[in-house]
Amino acid sequence: MPAPLNRFKAALKRGEPQVGCWVGLADPYASEVCAHAGFDWLLIDGEHAPNDLRSILGQLKTIELGDSHPVVRLPVGETWMIKQALDIGAQSLLIPMVESVEDAKRLVRAVRYPPVGNRGVGAALARASRFNEIPDYAATADAQICLLLQIENRAGMAALDNILKLDGIDGIFIGPSDLAADMGHLGQTMHPEVVEAVTDALKRIKAAGKAPGILTTNREFQKTCIDLGATFVATDIDVTLFAIAMRKAASDAQSLKP
Repeated sequence: MPAPLNRFKAALKRGEPQVGCWVGLADPYASEVCAHAGFDWLLIDGEHAPNDLRSILGQLKTIELGDSHPVVRLPVGETWMIKQALDIGAQSLLIPMVESVEDAKRLVRAVRYPPVGNRGVGAALARASRFNEIPDYAATADAQICLLLQIENRAGMAALDNILKLDGIDGIFIGPSDLAADMGHLGQTMHPEVVEAVTDALKRIKAAGKAPGILTTNREFQKTCIDLGATFVATDIDVTLFAIAMRKAASDAQSLKP
């Protein structure tokens, strides 16, 4: 029995656009609501949301019961963090702040078993192999791991073309918020210089045969990115949606007072 098919990775390889949502409420109950909402993928955020390994595990379980594919963003690309995330069953990882070819090579090795990589061989103890119920897990897991690298500053953009030459990378995600800040436009993700840099990067990623990705809540720019070939596009953030809805509900309630 092989490792489970990563249908998200397969869709990216076919060039089929996948729309997703950032999941930052850090709770399985909330992620279960998101999992049945109709998104193709959900990003469990370990970088800017208050998640740890156990809360990520809880959300993996609930999302897997729905129709969306879970993608885990780790806080940093440490090999030991990657090992733990893969062992609890994550098949798709987004690693932030990739700035060089050396960073990218290290991450490619971290998600693969020896002799190709250096992922620790302990899945017999882990959820990923269904606790050794999948006898061929170690032999087949590498092919189902989806590695997405996040480039979000000028150093990463400068290294992009060389990173794109590497095997073992499924997609490149451009982070417009950090990129805008590094370019001197903090809080201005739709600044013309930022938009130009992002769209140029998406084109280069697509031309290199990798999957381009982005998070943007600007509806017009979402369509632009998909038209340029972006195949994993996050369009919303659960925290933001909840906050907006609650503020409106409170405002509407307050307006009822005489």
